[in-house]
Amino acid sequence: MNILKVTNGKVEIRKDNGSLVRTIGNGDAINADFNADQSLVAVTTVKGKVEIRKENGSLIRTIGNGDATNARWHGSDIAVTTSKGKTEIRKENGSLIRTI
Repeated sequence: MNILKVTNGKVEIRKDNGSLVRTIGNGDAINADFNADQSLVAVTTVKGKVEIRKENGSLIRTIGNGDATNARWHGSDIAVTTSKGKTEIRKENGSLIRTI
């Protein structure tokens, strides 16, 4: 199991003992979350976008409309909290399932 730590806008993937595995992102992260099998990372940026990245750091896609404050994996879907207080449930490909 690995741990995610956001430091100065960079997302650090660390082992359980704290040793650094890799740093991902481009320096504008405010939050990050692994999916269940730790193969994908949802990174929330200061610009309000959610980036889906592989664990090696490569960008798969950017989702959302620029008002995200937090993103968490919920099974294979992503729960995105917006600045308006709503929660959007989105598929991994970014399509909106519902707003709560």
